[in-house]
Amino acid sequence: MAQGAALDRGVSAHEGDKRRQILDGARTVFLSAGYDGASMGEIARAAGVSKGTLYVYFDSKEALFEALILEEKASLAETLFTFDPNDPDIPAVLTRLGMSFLAEMSQPRHISMHRMVIGVCEKFPQFGQVYYDAGPARGVARLAAYLDVQVKADRLRIANTTLAAQHFLHLCLAGLMMRMLFAAGGEADEARMRFQTVEAVRVFLAGYGPES
Repeated sequence: MAQGAALDRGVSAHEGDKRRQILDGARTVFLSAGYDGASMGEIARAAGVSKGTLYVYFDSKEALFEALILEEKASLAETLFTFDPNDPDIPAVLTRLGMSFLAEMSQPRHISMHRMVIGVCEKFPQFGQVYYDAGPARGVARLAAYLDVQVKADRLRIANTTLAAQHFLHLCLAGLMMRMLFAAGGEADEARMRFQTVEAVRVFLAGYGPES
């Protein structure tokens, strides 16, 4: 029994490694060729697997792209939006979040993925839904949960914490994301990200901070 369980774990780990290998290859091809320009053959070559193996794991390019979106955004939300719900230092929590959020959002691979999803949404609206649910919606929900605790502790005055969470993230990105998406000189160095974050925290607390 124990030997069979160990064998099953070994098989599962191997399958997980192979799936990771395929997703890494797919990421490389999609980011370099775009969704329409990518082919399953190119992805198989980049991943170092046969097309037959590729189709065992993903039966279409659409399924593979959707899986890649889900993993990319879900892991990002898990990494960035992790809070100690009882941390009373709201400015510090928001500043750390803002800096890490902007650092990730300004990564060229993230901008490329963002553009690609927007470009294919009209033809494949499910991609946009997956992208939104796995990333932005999950991040907002996690931040809102932190804000809920602070409201209950009378540290903030917020009627709708989901909307407030959206406000904060948009304040961080204000004017920056649009410029990056259109390659209009919106590169974000550390000084720019800190300025954006400090101002976002200031405006957020001015609107939602406790009454003095």
